[in-house]
Amino acid sequence: MLKAFHHVAVICSDYARSKTFYTEVLGLKVIAETYREARDSWKLDLALPGGGQIELFTFPGAPARPSRPEAQGLRHLAFAVDDVAAAKQTLEARGIEVEDIRLDELTGKRFTFFADPDGLPLELYEN
Repeated sequence: MLKAFHHVAVICSDYARSKTFYTEVLGLKVIAETYREARDSWKLDLALPGGGQIELFTFPGAPARPSRPEAQGLRHLAFAVDDVAAAKQTLEARGIEVEDIRLDELTGKRFTFFADPDGLPLELYEN
C-alpha cells in the first residue's frame, strides 16, 4: 500500500526567516512557492535530497508549539548525513546552535539536534 515518504508540513511564524533558513542555511531547493490570498497564507514546497519534500506554511494566528521536544505529535524531523561532525560544523559556521553529538545506543549511529527559527527540533542522523 505505502510506496514512499512524500512530505512533512511545517507551520512557521515568520515566512521570510524560515524560507531563508530552509533554503540558504540547509540548502533545500524550492519546488514551488504559492501565496493563497483567501487564507492570507504562504506555501513553500522544498525538495529533500533523495526524495520527499518539506511543505512550509504560514497561517495567521497559528498557536506556538507547547513544548520541546516531548509534546504530542511530531517529535522531530531527522535528516540523514554522511558525517554528523562535519554537518554540525557547517551549521555552526552559519550561526546555528547545535547540541553536542550523541550516540544512539540502539544503532551505534551518531546524531545531534538543532532547531529551525520557530524552535522545531531538527536532527542530523549519520548514515
